[in-house]
Amino acid sequence: MSYIIGISAYYHDSAITLIKDGEILFSIEEEKFSRLKHDKEFPAKSLSYCLKLFDIDLSDISHFIFYDKPLTKFERLLETYVSFAPFGWKFYKASLPEWFNGKIFLEKKLRKSLEEIDPQWSGSQSILFCEHHLSHASSAFYPSPYSSSAILCLDGVGEWDTASAWIGNGNEVEKLWSIEFPHSIGLLYSAFTYYLGFEVNNGEYKMMGLSPYGDPKYSKLIEDKLIDIKKDGSFRLNMDYFSFATDIVMTNEKFSDLFDHRVRKSSEKIEQFHMDIAASIQKTTEKIVLLLAQSLRDETGLDSLCLAGGVALNCVANGKLKESNIFKNIWIQPAAGDSGGSLGAALSCWYQYLGNERIVGEFDSMKGSLLGPSYSNTEIEEVLASMNCVYSKVENVEELTAREISEGKVVGWFQGRAEYGPRALGNRSILGDPRSKDMQRKLNLNIKYRESFRPFAPAVLEERVSDFFNFNGVSPYMLFTSKVLNASYKSGESSDLFEKLSCVDSKLPAITHVDLSARIQTVSSDTNDKFRSLISEFDKITKIPVLINTSFNIRGEPIVLTPENAINCFMNTEMDTLVVGDYILYKEEQKKDSFEKYSTGELGQVDKEKKVVSSEELKTFGYQITFIFSVVIGLILPWGWNYKISLIPFILGGVTILLRFIFLRGLIYFYYPWQFIFNVLTYIKAKILLSLSYFFLISPIGIFMRLIGKDPMSKKFDNDETSYLKRSEDEKFDPTSLKYPF
Repeated sequence: MSYIIGISAYYHDSAITLIKDGEILFSIEEEKFSRLKHDKEFPAKSLSYCLKLFDIDLSDISHFIFYDKPLTKFERLLETYVSFAPFGWKFYKASLPEWFNGKIFLEKKLRKSLEEIDPQWSGSQSILFCEHHLSHASSAFYPSPYSSSAILCLDGVGEWDTASAWIGNGNEVEKLWSIEFPHSIGLLYSAFTYYLGFEVNNGEYKMMGLSPYGDPKYSKLIEDKLIDIKKDGSFRLNMDYFSFATDIVMTNEKFSDLFDHRVRKSSEKIEQFHMDIAASIQKTTEKIVLLLAQSLRDETGLDSLCLAGGVALNCVANGKLKESNIFKNIWIQPAAGDSGGSLGAALSCWYQYLGNERIVGEFDSMKGSLLGPSYSNTEIEEVLASMNCVYSKVENVEELTAREISEGKVVGWFQGRAEYGPRALGNRSILGDPRSKDMQRKLNLNIKYRESFRPFAPAVLEERVSDFFNFNGVSPYMLFTSKVLNASYKSGESSDLFEKLSCVDSKLPAITHVDLSARIQTVSSDTNDKFRSLISEFDKITKIPVLINTSFNIRGEPIVLTPENAINCFMNTEMDTLVVGDYILYKEEQKKDSFEKYSTGELGQVDKEKKVVSSEELKTFGYQITFIFSVVIGLILPWGWNYKISLIPFILGGVTILLRFIFLRGLIYFYYPWQFIFNVLTYIKAKILLSLSYFFLISPIGIFMRLIGKDPMSKKFDNDETSYLKRSEDEKFDPTSLKYPF
């Protein structure tokens, strides 16, 4: 029996995965425990829960594996500094300290974090390191229902790769080619996300949702000036227009001048120009995805394709790829972003490092991506009682919930195991009636507290999907868009987003987007039997086997994980009904004063708790400050500088040591001023060292290398090249490479 833990952390979307003898037992993002959107810290809460759930400790784990190679990433960072110097000072001073604060010595940092979870852990197991895009490729292929397939990974950047192609066969994944930083379709898409006033690494899906409202009139300008796309889909960015390699922002003034508009502030109104820009970059992205897929199909001759990486969450591009029929079969990892790296790394360890046989089933091995925590009725009722809820237990919860939805109610639906990945797939969902013309606006403005243009996804019975959508096959993870059948658009000239949406004529108006498409989730008993039963009950009442399914959270907040999360979200929004397990709550019956109110702020993020100084910290501080006052200032400095010894430092030292034993909290009055002075001095020293190293070491090296024609990175188009693909060496993958962080 072999347990493997996969870890993704320290960049964004940290997560944990536990597999046992190749079976995926548990996967979840840390943000759902910590309640901090895109939490990047070590997934301590997730791992602790996982160990407790399966009644194991760290000594039972045979291998730990991290989803990235930190030293290779640091190498890329150094080459970026050199290549762009002396124009990358802002990026240098923002990024380098974080590396010297632990990322370079990541194995040590990981071990320390693991020891904090289990102090009895011997630490005897080695920690493996999986290359970033190999983690993506493994997460895409190994859980897929294919014995062999092509694999395409597209994201912002890993160590060096921003796009990569692989062949999966049996228990092996072999690399074909890649495109390297700074040339990245993911970073290009993020640059436009930033330009349109959305948050990078969080707002890309907003721009995707905005794109159907616009006309792609700027696509040619983008492809003439910003990105050179070859016939095989390989590409290169013109770095004259981007600042993500030199600054803490994505684009520069030259980029804004190209489109004759400055960067939109998040508080400013979205205009037709912004809609057209979104449509244009979406069209360019789709073009690249289709060309790369066609090249991969031509090269491999395979019928099946697996996708992962953040760009694989672009369901509009995925829909176009499916419609193109370049590949007969397409499977996309539901946790396609960095959180899925924990899964891919663990599977890479099991199959490639340990060489285990892979057995392919009829369905994928993701278990509907329902891989997180679950809560029994007993646990749920304890929470309901402790929070003073008014509730009742019902026999047929699906039938009653379906009736509530059919009557126009908005229902919070909390069942079974939590979803792994960014989508709610029927266990942590807010549900509504897709027939309602007002439901889309009501959900956006009164429930989710988000932009009115955002579309909602339909969950439809798998066997009935072709009755309502121009779609054949399955889409259990809500990763394809398709046209809604018999929908039409009554043309209008308004630039108002909601007025544009009101021109849609559809039998299912609440889930039909302005381009007459919808992001489909097909539901079967194989993936989620209880959710399927609910949709079937709704079908009995309405003759429509479709529900609105959106994630159970508000803007800026992670999807709810626990019953407490669900109840708090329910009570702080205008949801009508909450169904938790077999219990139902009606909003009008609740005593609202009994529940905690929280302000979501501009982005809906609950404020982090202020750090409280622990007793142990104060005790340690007491000893340190006593030593500094008495020994350093009282003895060493007078002796070294030949001045008269004073009693004052000894008195101060005596006071601190007295407080240490008599009134510990009194040390607070020393602690905070001392921390302030220390932080100021550290800041000044760091800035001096950073400035000297950048302007007197990095910059001269970078300038000299460019003068002799040895720039580490290509920053402009090359018209003489027919392809920008970097071919992988013919050598077979070496499993022992997973032992090293480089």
